[in-house]
Amino acid sequence: MDWKEIKDIIERFVQDKVKETGASGVVIGLSGGLDSALTMKICVEAMGKEKVHALLMPENPENDEDMDDALRYAKELGVNYKIYGIGEIAEHMGSLLGKVSKEAMGNIKARIRMNILYGYAYDRKLIVVGTSNKSELLTGYFTKFGDGGSDFMPIGDLYKTDVVELARYLGVPERFIEKKPSARLYPGQTDEDELGMDYAHLDCILKGIEKDMALENIELECSVSENEAKRIIDMVKKSAHKRRMPLIPKIGLRTVGWDWRE
Repeated sequence: MDWKEIKDIIERFVQDKVKETGASGVVIGLSGGLDSALTMKICVEAMGKEKVHALLMPENPENDEDMDDALRYAKELGVNYKIYGIGEIAEHMGSLLGKVSKEAMGNIKARIRMNILYGYAYDRKLIVVGTSNKSELLTGYFTKFGDGGSDFMPIGDLYKTDVVELARYLGVPERFIEKKPSARLYPGQTDEDELGMDYAHLDCILKGIEKDMALENIELECSVSENEAKRIIDMVKKSAHKRRMPLIPKIGLRTVGWDWRE
């Protein structure tokens, strides 16, 4: 892939979207992971550090290695940054709801962060930049109205394996690239454990789906079993609702989410 061309396309996209909305800049949730580090780097390259705001939103700001990495990188790039601990908010939400599974609480935390990003953005005339990649979007590995809630996603058409290569090309510090990918919604969580597959095999299957390859060809190309390939295909189908607006019954001549064209 031509990483310079891809970099230029994404940077122009960021510039155009900010200009179209009349925003004064962007705000990003900086997690300490690779996706958000790369997204912040791209936005700085596209607009300059003064127009980029990074919010660090750990559950507990103290003794958090990911937040240490995120804070260090925000300082290295010279962006505006703020730290908001969400632990007390999440704890209060949990107490209101009663018994909550760790998965449900993880989604609550993601939605708390989305609320903080939009609350911060509004009066400052900023737009919220999402950090999801194509692998996450296609498998539904994101929280609806949480980290999936943003105004645009600069790396949303890059598979995770592509994200790694672009990050290396742009000089994102190796400490982010070497980390095990994680949504960081609860201790010990990793993407590949939850997805049941490493990103190299996952992305190969997803690219096969994108190319409309036959199942047996995906199996051969990606060195995966029929069950593994079918499982990922099923994940893509079942998560389609996350990539759409809420469903609306068809009544009018043209209906949002059906046949309305902007």
